[in-house]
Amino acid sequence: MAPETMLQEAQDKSTTKGAQTVARPKGDGVKRDSQTPSTPSKPGPGMRSDSFVFGIPQNGLEHIEREVPVSEPPPLPQNSELTYVGKPTVRYDGPAKATGKGKYTADVHLPGMLYARMVDATIPHGRIVSIDTSAAEKLPGVRAVHVIEHVYGVSELRDPKLETPSRYPIVRYAGQPIAGIAATTQQIADDAAKLVKVQYDTMPFVVERNAARSPDAPVVFPGPADAAGSAGGGGGPKDVPQKGNVHGPQRRLKGDPEKGFADADAVVEAEYFTQVQTHSALETHGFVVDWKPEEVTVYASTQGTSSVRNEFADVFKLPKSKVRVITEYMGGGFGAKFGAGNEGVVAANLSRKANAPVRLMLDRRQEHIVSNRPDSHQKLKIGAKRDGTLTAIQLTSYGTAGVGTGAGTAGPATNLYKCDNLLTEEYDVFINAGPGAAFRAPGHPQGCFAFEQAIDELAVKLKMDPLVLRDKIDESPARRVERQVILERTNWRNRREAGADSGPIKRGMGIAQSVWYRFVNMNSSCEVRVSRDGSVELMSAVQDLGTGTKTILAQIVGEEFGIPPAQVVVRIGDTRYPIGPDSGGSITAGSITPAVRNAAYQARQQLFAAVAPALGTTADNLAMQGGRVVLKNDAGKSYTLKQVTAKLPTDEISARATRAPEYSKDRLTYGGVDYVELAVDTETGRVHIEKVFGAHDCGRPINPTGVISQINGGILQGISYALFEQRIMDPKAGYMLNANLENYKILGAREVPEIEIALVENYIAQSSTDAAGIGESAGIITLAAAIGNAFYNATGVRIRKIPMTPANVLAALGKAQPEVEA
Repeated sequence: MAPETMLQEAQDKSTTKGAQTVARPKGDGVKRDSQTPSTPSKPGPGMRSDSFVFGIPQNGLEHIEREVPVSEPPPLPQNSELTYVGKPTVRYDGPAKATGKGKYTADVHLPGMLYARMVDATIPHGRIVSIDTSAAEKLPGVRAVHVIEHVYGVSELRDPKLETPSRYPIVRYAGQPIAGIAATTQQIADDAAKLVKVQYDTMPFVVERNAARSPDAPVVFPGPADAAGSAGGGGGPKDVPQKGNVHGPQRRLKGDPEKGFADADAVVEAEYFTQVQTHSALETHGFVVDWKPEEVTVYASTQGTSSVRNEFADVFKLPKSKVRVITEYMGGGFGAKFGAGNEGVVAANLSRKANAPVRLMLDRRQEHIVSNRPDSHQKLKIGAKRDGTLTAIQLTSYGTAGVGTGAGTAGPATNLYKCDNLLTEEYDVFINAGPGAAFRAPGHPQGCFAFEQAIDELAVKLKMDPLVLRDKIDESPARRVERQVILERTNWRNRREAGADSGPIKRGMGIAQSVWYRFVNMNSSCEVRVSRDGSVELMSAVQDLGTGTKTILAQIVGEEFGIPPAQVVVRIGDTRYPIGPDSGGSITAGSITPAVRNAAYQARQQLFAAVAPALGTTADNLAMQGGRVVLKNDAGKSYTLKQVTAKLPTDEISARATRAPEYSKDRLTYGGVDYVELAVDTETGRVHIEKVFGAHDCGRPINPTGVISQINGGILQGISYALFEQRIMDPKAGYMLNANLENYKILGAREVPEIEIALVENYIAQSSTDAAGIGESAGIITLAAAIGNAFYNATGVRIRKIPMTPANVLAALGKAQPEVEA
């Protein structure tokens, strides 16, 4: 099941009982309920019962019984008892990246390779009458030209007959790909692209969300249209209504919200606005494709080698066995890099036509257009009793993913806190702009900006400390521990009344919480090889986005064999290896690490069985202790791994393992609590973040250094989203005005605050590693909301619109007109 489908199922459920279960260990003074994991009565065939560490250390740990496959290794103890897992570890590939030895897609140079350039539409909406490529084809050095017949990554009409038949795809946004050109140099390809003459029959367009909602707005599609999601999320259901450009609502109803509001002692209601954010990854989308009849080799900047292989096979009607995808290194994706995409399909067609490898990397302008985080206009209403109990939540949101869908924002409102009465209605608004794509916790930063500010406003109405209110309504024991960490290790106890500073510089502090979900991809396999010379290799098609996947896999194998992680040879990112999961929705660590540990364990057991006769003992009398192989019945005898492998009767042994199902069906969530200190200059409108403290959980942290790095990155991205980033469209010309990194502002070094992170271990007894991802909940969800709450504490004024540019800040303070709302 794709992550976006699992996310939908998660959002359709209204409480976090799985998380409630996870951290209520015996002896913590908390009454246990029916959600507490039960002890299996009798293992089934091929299964055994084992005792797993369970709970959160701050609450006190216990052991629970789980029924697991007999091929699984023994349960891991908590991290404090391990040698490599759970210990801060330097990046496995850090030296290669720092010295330039690591090869990214743009670094791939194959013999006879050609360079490609995309030709993009210069209008926002219209039909292509003709495309003349003759001048481009005549340019010396041009080897192939390909005109696009189908555009990928956009919504598709439910009834294609509603569209006037055309030889070429309808142009629905400026920058939409039209053709590709391959030449012997990049400059020639760029020059040739300018020689392509395209004649258009222009059509009316709209590039602003509010304008597109108008009944008389130009329609982006002549009828209902739907977009499929990617492995990272996005898309949406295909059964929602559509009127004009307004696609929806996707509706969820629980209980009786009207009665809930009638029963409330306090109600808060407001509107919130968030902007479109582009992904701005360091490495743009790109491919090198080498088309040969026997095999198509694809070097891709991708988050999913398997999803790229599958899409290439589907588009070109090839068996998967004839498509090889390689991703040695990549420079970030954030959710937008899955599948072949238009650029991959164009590169493949050019390679096939030219009979030569072709490299096609998008330029920075194209990268800004190809994908984005949708914006939002949210109307949110929350009711509560005097004691803080939530009685009703009602959310209506409109967002645009351009010519795509997936602009929903209801995740936080639906899943953060228990509420018996809930109504959410989410609408996608089509405009003539590039498609949205999954972007670190799709929908959650937008939803959290509104929801967590409203919770703070509710706390003010109820005259409660915001942390105390959350203690009353939040059933997640992990976040309860995280709030306690915030209380103990920040300046929260000294928080003053809102607007307490008298001068123009006003300081404040605020918090916000996040929620994310445990997703597992069963297409997660690996092979571990042990050679006679003592070398240990791990192979899997899973790729490393730059998040440290190679490092944690090396740690796990190192733990099983008693060797430092740096001595493990990690070979990943190649579909010739066993299939690995696509990396989206924080799915990677929780999916692949159990398979890796299981394969390493099974390889070690094979090793013991193979060498035991040469050691004069039996396999079950051998164990790994302190980095050496020991005889259980003779503590004085021990061997290094190399001494043991030298006795192998063959040159190597290997074991392959695939991800086993979760040990229980408990629904689990993760999250964090982020604290912000800031200063607001009420004369200039500048907001400066001075300190961020984050407390987060993600199951068992395999590499705390890597987890903290991910959270740091999420925090910086969250600050950038809250204060600076904003796509600006020209409403008259229909194109993006700031499609570069000069005018599209992102956070820089001077805006980086002091950051401190505390990790909360959360042992959930769900797999052989208990690992989970952190990419979604790592600061990116909460920061805009936490900054908004700190802004109120500093100024006494609510700010309900981001980015918090000087113009928007001064408008919130009543000192200027707000920016025009899109």
